[in-house]
Amino acid sequence: MWSVLAILLPTVVFAQDPPVTQVTIIEKPKRSQAIAGRNNLYCAGFIQASAINTENKIIGGHDEAERFTYVQNDYVFVNMGNDKGVKVGDMFAVVRPRASVKSAWSKKDDLGFYVQEVGVLEIVNVKGAVSVARVKTSCDNFLLGDLVEPVPVRTSPVVGPQAQFDRFADPSGKATGRILMARDNQEMITRDQIAYVDLGADDNVQVGDKLTVFRNIEKGNLFHHPDRESVSARDYGFQSETYKGGKFSNQASRKSGDKANDQEVRTRDIRNERPKDLRKVVGEAVVLNVKERTATIVVTRTGQEIHTGDWVEIQ
Repeated sequence: MWSVLAILLPTVVFAQDPPVTQVTIIEKPKRSQAIAGRNNLYCAGFIQASAINTENKIIGGHDEAERFTYVQNDYVFVNMGNDKGVKVGDMFAVVRPRASVKSAWSKKDDLGFYVQEVGVLEIVNVKGAVSVARVKTSCDNFLLGDLVEPVPVRTSPVVGPQAQFDRFADPSGKATGRILMARDNQEMITRDQIAYVDLGADDNVQVGDKLTVFRNIEKGNLFHHPDRESVSARDYGFQSETYKGGKFSNQASRKSGDKANDQEVRTRDIRNERPKDLRKVVGEAVVLNVKERTATIVVTRTGQEIHTGDWVEIQ
């Protein structure tokens, strides 16, 4: 008789994977936002062609014996009082005309003159023909002789979600102009900085217009003239009367024709043969303020540094 020996083994229970829960990620839409803060909105400056009122100005400083310049919270005197209807609490902008703007880049003859926006004054005490004002906001140092005028009403353009920056955007066919200069005499401009262009009301430009900033593809080298590319004939050979090689030449190893027996191939000639609208998009900007022949812009997007002299085009 065979007997069956039963061996009892512990029961092994395998844990089951938890049920898969589908997770849906909902991205919140990006909010629209103002592209210019108060500094860029009220301290940007502008270029205007029409005459400016020079009647009202800063005529003195409360601490004039100790200083020549005035900043936030300092007290100054203006030649405006009860005789001109000034009241305590009134706000006035302070501006400083600098000089006529002339540019080799612009085709416009009379662009106007640059006006620096210095800041804002608040009237704290009114007398007959004079008032005391406190510097409420300063974009720069205040000086005696700076002009006083009503505070302009400005609203920052608002932008919503934007498409990806297109570095190869085609021309829109709309009005084009040039960057004449930038605030604080900058010549290399980046995001959130202020510049001035020769597109204005006479070009139907409006506050909030978007501009594409671009330049010709062979322009923009800050160190070498683009036509002065050179290779060493000593390294590449062809140093002879036939191939025009020398110690340094940008024609050393290039000839035209199927058998390389025609004229030298020159960079300048190739550029003349190609379409004229080849361009390099380097940034985008938005118009903040429009005058007769010019506009103040703020740079909103960059592909690389922007230079004074670069082209702009209305999108």
